[in-house]
Formats: sequence, C-alpha cells, structure tokens
Amino acid sequence: MQALLSVAPGGPDTLELTTLPDPVPEKGELLVGVKAAGVNFPDTLMIQNLYQIKPPRPFAPGGEIAGEVLGVGEGVNGFEVGDRVLALTGFGGFATQLTVKAATAVKFPASMPFDDAACFIFTYGTSYHALKDRAALQPGETLLVLGAAGGVGSAAIELGKAMGARVIAAVSSQEKADFCRQIGADDTIVYSRQMDRDAQKAFSGEIKAIAGANGVDVVYDAVGGDYAEPALRSMAWNGRFLVVGFPAGIPKVPLNLPLLKGCQVVGVFWGASVYRDPKGHAENISDLFDLYANSQIKPQISRRFPLADASEALKLLNDRTVLGKVVVTMPES
Repeated sequence: MQALLSVAPGGPDTLELTTLPDPVPEKGELLVGVKAAGVNFPDTLMIQNLYQIKPPRPFAPGGEIAGEVLGVGEGVNGFEVGDRVLALTGFGGFATQLTVKAATAVKFPASMPFDDAACFIFTYGTSYHALKDRAALQPGETLLVLGAAGGVGSAAIELGKAMGARVIAAVSSQEKADFCRQIGADDTIVYSRQMDRDAQKAFSGEIKAIAGANGVDVVYDAVGGDYAEPALRSMAWNGRFLVVGFPAGIPKVPLNLPLLKGCQVVGVFWGASVYRDPKGHAENISDLFDLYANSQIKPQISRRFPLADASEALKLLNDRTVLGKVVVTMPES
C-alpha cells in the first residue's frame, strides 16, 4: 500500500509518499481499499502538532474516507467484502488501504460516487448538528454563515435552505460570493481581509442592513478572530451564535453583547457529539442521505488531487482559497 506520511511536524511540504506493508484487520475492524479521502482544515493543523489530536508519527493525515471493504475482522457483523463504506477516521485517510473500526463505518448507496461520499460526513455532519441540534433553526429564520465558501460553510448554506431559512453568506472575495449564490445563498457580503475596528463597524452595519430590523437569528461562525464580534452585534433577540471553528484565531468578544441581545453563544463540537449521542448521530446521517437522494444537498467539490499531490490540497486550505470541498483520489490498485 501507499501512504502520504507526516514524519515530522511541519507544513504540507514535509509529507512523504511511502510504500508500506498492507494492513490486516484486527478484531472488530474492517480493511478498506480507499478510493477517495476528503480534505479538511484539521488535517492542516494535525501535521503541525496544532490540533487537539496528536497521533504518533509517522501517520497519514486524512480524517474521512470512502472505499470498498477488502477484509472483515473477527467479530464483525453486517459487513462483507465489496461493501461501499464511508468512515470518519480522525487520521490515516491519505492511504490506499486503511483499517477502521467497523462501528465507525457507514454503508452508502451505489448512486453516490466515491468522491461525494468522501466529502460527505464531516462537513454535512458538522453543519447539520450545528443547525438542527444546537441552533434548532426554524423555517423563516435568518441564518448568517461566516466563511461560507468553505467546506462546512457551503454545507451550512445548502442545509439552511433545505431547512427553510433565509441565508446570508459572508466571504472574503467576490468569487466566493458568486459561488455561494450559485449554491443557494439569498444574499452575500464580502468582508475585508484586514478586520480593523473601522472594518468591523462596516461589516456589522452591512449585516444589519441586509438582515433587517430584527437582526440575524442564527450565526454560523466557522472563521472566528475579529469577525466574530461584528456578527454578534447583529444578532436578533433570542438569537443563537454558533462557535464552529476559528482559522482566523480564537475570538475575544465583550460578554455584555449576549446579555444585551438576549442571545446564546453555543459551542459546536460535532466529533464529541457523535460519541456521546450515537443514536442522534445515526438519525442525522439518515436525514442527510435522504436530503442527498432528493438533490437538496451535494458536496461542492472544486478540486481533485491524486494521492502523490495531496500536499497541494492542504496548501489550498492553508491559503483559505478553497471553494467548497477538495478531495484526494487514490491510484487504481
């Protein structure tokens, strides 16, 4: 098998393509021949030792995969060789073969291509948990998505529309704004890349002008940094501010704002929720498959890279230039 390994902490250029012995599934595991792997922002952090999960080296990044079952370990029921499965792996996905715990694998329909499946569970799972479980988004409410052109952001746009919300997409360029309109956003805002105090006031004012007098019911913040406070200032009474991620840095916001707005600041830790509420997670995945089958959601894959060039995919995420999702495809065995 081949794997793109992180052998020392550093950026994408430190990854090395390596040939390794084929793995063997142990008790409770499946051996999966990986066809495609989704690329996500945590991958860029993990190889730098900046993520909460720090695997022992060498390891392959790549936290979600799709492929075919090649082998079934002892004690595994409900799977057989040839099944099409997707799985959250945490890491290890940038490889042609991978063992996964059978409990984490999900069969997906033959109508779903492998690259869609590899880009499905992380982004839509995160955004659906955020909007449904944490924000209880209702039809007719206004949803503001920060970082709306990225993987979880574009998923939030599609899901927000499917749930009947009015969606405002906030992004850093006109190209990204055009992309967000193409996938369903009702309105767009292009914010400044240098968010000083004047830019914050302008951004907040623009949000309020578009949202109207009542403000924004739900903010989906996948950016953080100095962008959080202007969004929080635009909240409606009883609004919900979702803390999803902070590639722009951990924000510092005045806590008088939630008091004055009567709003909630709500953390979104989807990975932990999967383990704490497996039944709820299974119900959400079933809902998402139904939405996909009804063409209400579909991964917005903008770039595909072969395994040997997967470091280039991580560079795109570091540069925050990705539209939708990026996927790594594996060589045919």
